[in-house]
Amino acid sequence: MKIKRTVFVATLAGVLAVGQRVWADDTADEIKALKAEIQALDQKVRVLERQRELDTEAGEVKAKDFPRVVAGSSGLLVSTADTNFVFQLRGLLQVDNRTFFEDGKNQGNDTFLLRRARPIFQGTFYRDFDFLFVPDFGGTSVQIFDAYLNYRYAPWLQLRAGKFKEPFGLEALQSDPCTSFNERSLATSLGPNRDIGFQLWGDVADSRVSYAVGVFNGVGDARNTSNSDFEDHREVAARLFLQPFRKTGLTALQNLGFGVAGTWGNVSSNATGLPATTGGTLAGYVTDGQQQFFAYNPTNGTVVANGTHWRLSPQAYYYWGPFGLLGEYVISHQRVTKGGTSADLEHTAWQISGGWVLTGEDASYTGITPRKNFDPRAGSWGAFQLVARYAELDLDNDTFPTFANEASSASAAQAWSVGLNWYLNKNLRVNTSFSRTTFTGGGGATGTAATAVPNLVTRQPEEVLFTRVQLAF
Repeated sequence: MKIKRTVFVATLAGVLAVGQRVWADDTADEIKALKAEIQALDQKVRVLERQRELDTEAGEVKAKDFPRVVAGSSGLLVSTADTNFVFQLRGLLQVDNRTFFEDGKNQGNDTFLLRRARPIFQGTFYRDFDFLFVPDFGGTSVQIFDAYLNYRYAPWLQLRAGKFKEPFGLEALQSDPCTSFNERSLATSLGPNRDIGFQLWGDVADSRVSYAVGVFNGVGDARNTSNSDFEDHREVAARLFLQPFRKTGLTALQNLGFGVAGTWGNVSSNATGLPATTGGTLAGYVTDGQQQFFAYNPTNGTVVANGTHWRLSPQAYYYWGPFGLLGEYVISHQRVTKGGTSADLEHTAWQISGGWVLTGEDASYTGITPRKNFDPRAGSWGAFQLVARYAELDLDNDTFPTFANEASSASAAQAWSVGLNWYLNKNLRVNTSFSRTTFTGGGGATGTAATAVPNLVTRQPEEVLFTRVQLAF
């Protein structure tokens, strides 16, 4: 029995040893197979990760080439990803009210009017070529106000060609949505408006110095040009404007700017070279309420511009925090002829306007952006600005009596204005202002001239309340 047990044990041990060897061999094979599967899976994961990276890179490349479309407070903008081609649609709408006091004695009528209604198309082609096209559907007829091409070789060297504002008046060059009052001052009446020509311009010295020199068809004071010249001569206009502390650490002086502008031209016996006919049928000058207080008199011969016409305007502005101040002086020297009599007339004007943003936002030449937009549910009311202005325009004494009727036309006008501007947000604005204009001379004509412009206007001071609702984007 002992031998049998020993044999059994030995046999069992042998079987177990054989089984262990078999199991070990099977386990090793399984481990090898498992490792192979893991390696294969790892390789697949690596391939998938790389494919994902390639897809991401391809998507990024595709996104770079995909056009961008942006709609916001600056209008609708469409551009290629590299911005070499850009198209932007903007707009300006101004709905005004003018209420004249004592209008039974005045020429002015209380009225609502669509002062400006302008779709604005602008953009860029081939990176360096810009364009601007601005028609105006306000007023009594459709007009093209701006239409030009501009080549940007660099910020300091650009060439503009087409119809645009001549580089002259400080207030005149301020964008229409940004002016402090509904109408520009008496000083702007002596400068040119939009004309057709070529202009070389740019910003140098890190935008501390701006210059513009142009050749234009030539226009009378406060006139917009037609699509062709009214005579053979050209007008040259130039402007130099400095902001010496713009990029310095002197915070109080960073927004100080000053400069000088001038024009020179020659007109050959043409009435179109005289001032605009706004407010009447004759060439002349108008009040804040757009009423004509002076007109060249055609009695016993038509008055025409006939000779040299030059203008000069020193100008400056200053903005610091909520405070803003703008001023300019203008001389318009023009030779005129009536019949066989000629004279060199030198008219002058000046204005100073200031403002204070009551809600603390920064004032600027380019407008005001509220810190908090109008939202009465959140207790936010936008920004409020108090503004004031004084301006004068004086006609040369030699204007009377040969070239204008001193009984009906004023020889000078003095206007003061105060107002409150409410900026609901970056795009919406409401203006309210009051203007009073007094006159030196005029208002004493008799006969048929007593009931005509400008005698009706100059018989008493003009007092007018302006309001405006404006959308600009």
